Amino acid sequence: MPNTYLAIDLGAESGRLVAGRWNGKTIRLEEIHRFPNGPVYLGDSLRWDVVRLWAEIQNGLSLAARKYGPGIVSVGADTWGVDYVLLDERDEMLGQPFAYRDARTNGMMEKAFRKVPRAKIFAQTGLQFMQFNTLFQLLAHKQGAPKMLERADALLLMPDFIHWALCGSRVVEFTNGTTTQCLHPLTRNWATGLLKQFGLPTRIFPKVMPPGTRLGVLRPGVAERTGLRKINVVAPPTHDTAAAVAGVPTAHTGKANWAYLSSGTWSLMGVEIQKASLSARTQALNLTNEGGLDGTYRLLKNIMGLWLVQQCKRAFDARGRKYDYGQLARMADRAPALRSIVNPDDARFLNPPDMPKAIQAFCRETRQPAPRTEGELVRCAYESLALKYREVLGWLEELTGNCIEVIHIVGGGSQSAILNQFTADACQRPVVAGPVEATAMGNLLVQVRASGELATLAEMREVIRKSSKVAVFKPGPAAAWEDAATRFAGLRRGN
Repeated sequence: MPNTYLAIDLGAESGRLVAGRWNGKTIRLEEIHRFPNGPVYLGDSLRWDVVRLWAEIQNGLSLAARKYGPGIVSVGADTWGVDYVLLDERDEMLGQPFAYRDARTNGMMEKAFRKVPRAKIFAQTGLQFMQFNTLFQLLAHKQGAPKMLERADALLLMPDFIHWALCGSRVVEFTNGTTTQCLHPLTRNWATGLLKQFGLPTRIFPKVMPPGTRLGVLRPGVAERTGLRKINVVAPPTHDTAAAVAGVPTAHTGKANWAYLSSGTWSLMGVEIQKASLSARTQALNLTNEGGLDGTYRLLKNIMGLWLVQQCKRAFDARGRKYDYGQLARMADRAPALRSIVNPDDARFLNPPDMPKAIQAFCRETRQPAPRTEGELVRCAYESLALKYREVLGWLEELTGNCIEVIHIVGGGSQSAILNQFTADACQRPVVAGPVEATAMGNLLVQVRASGELATLAEMREVIRKSSKVAVFKPGPAAAWEDAATRFAGLRRGN
């Protein structure tokens, strides 16, 4: 009988529990439980309802126990980065954790730079500057609720909090730790000197553990409530992008001639490298170095991603014009090509009250026709993302000195045929789309490896190639995209 491994996979819109059925050669995934997620306004602040999420996770574990029983070997969690839970010395949670889109970090980067110059922060963290990075969240916490920060005994990132709830561990896993702008890329430990310069309490930062670490066994109460025995809790690459990159089905592990694009609410585009890139050019381009499996780093750029389309759909729904994503893609396909484009990373798109109006305003300000119909708005979002991918691809080739021959798109966005084709056309590179479940696969196969059944990342990726299907998109004519890329560069200079 195949062994079963469990992945808790939390995204900003939904969470789920996925079972991986491992027969020694391939892995088959089964979704056991899915539940909604999303930040909740509490007063004037945006929070994560982690107590409800933990209740849903236990529901999923109970369903898995009933279905697979004693065949379950281990469980591990992955989530987004940067957000955190504070615990006091008695393991009491100090407030509901803030969501990264909360406005409390507005202007916090500029305040930080007045204390420690931008270049010095980058040299000690290797991370791109985004206002919701954990460093700036903590500075906002210190400014708004200093007594709470003084009471804190431990800072746990979101997946580490789940592992604490599962087995009581108080550690931070490396790949998610690197998203905080609090971890040194060379020592691979907390940048305590930088944290002290900002007056942040270094005592709250737990031990950093590599992915694949066995953290313990289920708490007796969790095992009893869910019907599971005391299975192992294993830290996968807990940052969902790190797990997704581990789940890329490339045969070129160790070479930087391929790029990945983890496509979802965010688009994370980058290359897998052996050590962090800390050059002045990397800093100037605002690229980031995030940890990967087996000591690798992911040199990448965060791009606003399908958030633009998701928020357009939300606005359409609110106006009574309800379409699914397939219908929106077909409407976009019929809309005029490359008529209006935006910079997806413009700050106005981070959390606007009305995404279609934000896109239209950007186009008017840049003297372009404002998209009017649903199809025009969604096509504008898709084409703008493809042009941003093209720009970032050029930066990655410049920084690594390598010619990138293929783009692997993984995650939920890999199901968008129209965006995959636009990406191939804009970048003039073949696109390999899939697996959709790269994050869960990366999570689960690291657990398989922790059990001793796989040895290397290359072996893991061979299993992924055998266990999943992919689609290939070949680039079409380039001329129109070349012209659009010139226009896009002009928009970027103006923003």
